[in-house]
Amino acid sequence: MKKLRDYLLELDELHGVSGDEEMVANYLMENMQPISDDFYQDNLGNLVFIKKGTDPNYKIMLSAHMDEIGYVVRYIDKMGFVYIFPVGIHDPRMAINQFLSINTSKGIVTGVTGSKPSHIVSREEASKTIPIDQIYVDVGTSSRLETEELGVQVGDYVSFARKGQFLNGGKVYAGKSIDNRAGCAVLIQVMKELQHLEIVPTVYAVVTVQEEIGIRGAGPAAFGIEPDLALAIDVVFAGGTPGTPEQALPIKMGSGPAIKFFDWSLKTFNGNAVPKKLTNQLMSSAQKHDIPFQRDVMIAGATDGAKISLAGKGVLTGGVSIPMRYMHTAVGCVHMDDMNHSVSLIKEFMVDTK
Repeated sequence: MKKLRDYLLELDELHGVSGDEEMVANYLMENMQPISDDFYQDNLGNLVFIKKGTDPNYKIMLSAHMDEIGYVVRYIDKMGFVYIFPVGIHDPRMAINQFLSINTSKGIVTGVTGSKPSHIVSREEASKTIPIDQIYVDVGTSSRLETEELGVQVGDYVSFARKGQFLNGGKVYAGKSIDNRAGCAVLIQVMKELQHLEIVPTVYAVVTVQEEIGIRGAGPAAFGIEPDLALAIDVVFAGGTPGTPEQALPIKMGSGPAIKFFDWSLKTFNGNAVPKKLTNQLMSSAQKHDIPFQRDVMIAGATDGAKISLAGKGVLTGGVSIPMRYMHTAVGCVHMDDMNHSVSLIKEFMVDTK
């Protein structure tokens, strides 16, 4: 029988850039349909798994996005080199010297990111980050035709080609798409543990698409469900590392899930101020069941909750966040204690909610 750590590892390995989530969706359907009472997929590709409660009219939506950041092929030059455009928010410093996977109609094509060798750059160039539009992907070919014969075409999506691992056999997992396969893994485990329990609310476990390019999937999904209450399950920036001021990132890995109070993205103007009645209920469940938790105020991003809260006539929306180091890189890290405690908090909250 699969455990939470198995779901995390298997999900992290899958290609699933925003707009190209099919592999992840297939995995989720395979693992969640057998433990759900009902299921449907909407026009955007959001997956909705339903656990029936004793009250079909009291609906709680649990949302975790399945997509990861990546790139899209924008051009192939005459020598066969592939040029890419970022899908989602990237740190350009992390783009060079990476193995990448291009998802083509013929299967996965592997390449490496390259640029001008350091030996021949000017001092000025050496002091600057290489812009992503100047980085190319080398797939080992010598012409556009050879690259196209591999299956690579403009519009193909590209993800990091990095196999995840538990660091030195411990509880910290590092992988390419922790944001937000960690949330997806938690959602599977929550539904698994709720499967044979009698609860009052009817739970809609929604795995959303296209969160990384503007939180595009969650709003329409919530509009269709019309939930009374919703929780976004996602990751949150964790500090506790050298050079990171505690006041900037006070959340720590291994200290429990973070209950969302407020988040806001200055870049996209998305965010959510969680009503106190919901944060109080979540904290009450955590305290009742001796589940450690942290308080999450994130001033650099947002989650599915931003769009869910505005759907229809409005939805009481909060979040449970998994502390994560090195977000939006190929080596994002989470702690299994936080993952397991996130499952416990969400499950007990479903049981406690009447």
